[in-house]
Amino acid sequence: VFVDIDSATFNLDPNRVADAIGPRTKALLPVHLFGQCAEMGPLNELGCRAGIPVIEDAAQALGATMDLGDGRGDRHAGTLGLAGCYSFFPTKNLGGFGDGGLVVTDDARLAERLRLLRVHGGRQLYHHEYVGWNSRLDALQAAVLAVKLPHLDAWSKARAANADRYDRWLTESGVIARGWVRLPFRGAQRSHIFNQYTLRVDRRDELRTHLSSRGIGNSVYYPVPLHLQDCFSELGYTKGDFPETERACGDVISLPIFPELTGDQQERVVGAIDEFYRS
Repeated sequence: VFVDIDSATFNLDPNRVADAIGPRTKALLPVHLFGQCAEMGPLNELGCRAGIPVIEDAAQALGATMDLGDGRGDRHAGTLGLAGCYSFFPTKNLGGFGDGGLVVTDDARLAERLRLLRVHGGRQLYHHEYVGWNSRLDALQAAVLAVKLPHLDAWSKARAANADRYDRWLTESGVIARGWVRLPFRGAQRSHIFNQYTLRVDRRDELRTHLSSRGIGNSVYYPVPLHLQDCFSELGYTKGDFPETERACGDVISLPIFPELTGDQQERVVGAIDEFYRS
């Protein structure tokens, strides 16, 4: 069951979730898209009211924080619901040498079951309590991650600094005031980890061609929304069912934001965007 997004944050719109919960709903699965937490306060309330857990997809948000206003202060993405799921894919803020991931929870029973599921569903070799998987993190990946983990905070600060610089220079260029470009939204009481720096822009595909012609990397994440993917056609969704999602898929573009990005490189990016809209 899909639910439309909030147009500002690109995350699950909690105002639309209640109507989507039914007797067969097993969990709520918000995605902290692009590195900013979804509205976990209202989502946790909805889950509690319906008696179902909230499982966070924090694959793009490792290190992002949010204050739920419950007196516990800032908490990390992935620790705001019953469980949180992280990705160590090489392109993530903390990436391994290949595929990998992690699930965290403070529920002891769930943690124990997850430990079993990750190794064929059993505690003892060849004895299986559940149908599980071979989902152990390779030792090589763990070794790479252990070396990189101490640098994560510094990399996160560098990404944030790069995002601030983009915000400032794009604003100074005038493309924001003229409505050609909309900056990433940053919600209150939370930090944005900027796994991606994603703008909403006019004439997106033409802008992509222009940037590429200047040797500037850019990407469109999720050009086709889930409800229109062939693999979910059996669910019966059609175009127009989730207008905010469809609109975002048509006008978002992500710019380079990696920690080592230099000011000179960002100046080139902003200059190329300004050149495109003024030509």
